Amino acid sequence: MSRDITRNSSNPPDPDESTATLSPTPAGAAPVPGASGGATAIPDAAGASTAVRPVTPAADETNVYVASQWQLMWWKFRKHKLAMAGGVVALALYAIALFAEFLAPTDPGLVSARYTYAPPQRIHFIDRTDSGISLRPYVYDYRVAIDPQALRRTFVIDETKKIPVRFFAQGTPYKLFGLIPGDRHLIGPVESGRPMYLLGSDRVGQDVLSRLIYGTRISMSIGLIGVFISLILGITLGGISGYYGGRIDNAIQRGIEFLISIPRIPLFLGLAAALPQNWSPLRVYFFTILILSIIGWTGLARVVRGRFLSLREEDFVMAARLDGSSEIRVILRHMVPSFASHIIASLTLAIPGTILAETALSFLGLGLRSPINSWGVLLQEAQNIRAVATAPWLLLPGLAVVAAVLSMNFLGDGLRDAADPYR
Repeated sequence: MSRDITRNSSNPPDPDESTATLSPTPAGAAPVPGASGGATAIPDAAGASTAVRPVTPAADETNVYVASQWQLMWWKFRKHKLAMAGGVVALALYAIALFAEFLAPTDPGLVSARYTYAPPQRIHFIDRTDSGISLRPYVYDYRVAIDPQALRRTFVIDETKKIPVRFFAQGTPYKLFGLIPGDRHLIGPVESGRPMYLLGSDRVGQDVLSRLIYGTRISMSIGLIGVFISLILGITLGGISGYYGGRIDNAIQRGIEFLISIPRIPLFLGLAAALPQNWSPLRVYFFTILILSIIGWTGLARVVRGRFLSLREEDFVMAARLDGSSEIRVILRHMVPSFASHIIASLTLAIPGTILAETALSFLGLGLRSPINSWGVLLQEAQNIRAVATAPWLLLPGLAVVAAVLSMNFLGDGLRDAADPYR
């Protein structure tokens, strides 16, 4: 009779131990035929054989010692469920922004005075008729009704008329990425020109869903480009301030304090008043990004300065200087990569702030303006209480703002925790 002995049951394994002791092989022990793991047979006093299996370290524990910094970050980040969900939502939003022309049912600038404040239509995928059941998607048409209290025209869903819809429908022409011409949309009516407003229409009959999709591109790109410019300014000026110190540090820090002390609302009011009315929408777009970037780089610069002050006396920095590396190489090749994970986490947390700033400015009429489609511009129509009471679907861009800000905050929290995998 034989039995497997792996560990004394009175001494349970310690989950935090990183190494295990191999069982010694006594003299006279022989390998067990067909046994896995290098088990050996030890004869006892009665002549029976006992199989002793050596205990080896767990594979995951072994991998920790040979993993790179980015692998450790990924292992810790994927344990953060909210951060993973936030990353998925953020990637989905940027995918929508990238393929807005294809995903939007129609041109967001297309005006239809006949269907102002048309309510949302629901897609039906099962069509029940007298002849049977088909899986052809459709939406119901509209009919005009007069509100007896307000005596105004309203739209009511007419369930007696159906508008067939299809995926990859032919619609308004566009150029994907500004280069590839096309006229296929993800979903649209089979007959071009028939009304299809899945999220309703606004006061001039524009499709809210199409404007919301195009607004995703503007709002999310402002957050990304604005943070990228802030990254360049923050690393450059913050690095110079922390690396050289002295008068240069004094001058840069006083400039940062001056920018922080400027009241935001009066600044934006003055810039909006000074903004030429004949500027093109593209110029206004880049001007808004520039203003948000100039104001938003100060926080990152202070973080970079603090890190440089602590790193400039480290041994690896001194070794790089003694090796003849230039100051630019020491900063960019040795010092910045040593806390790149913290910079990534800080930037991810800064994107929601930029998105909220643009939305607030456009909502107040100080930022982007129509015909540009951004979430803030779309929310401008929700300022009118009467319009919101008539068409509550105009508040849907606010849900997009909440989803984007929460997802980026969750993603940033996860990256910030994963930036220090040894904690």
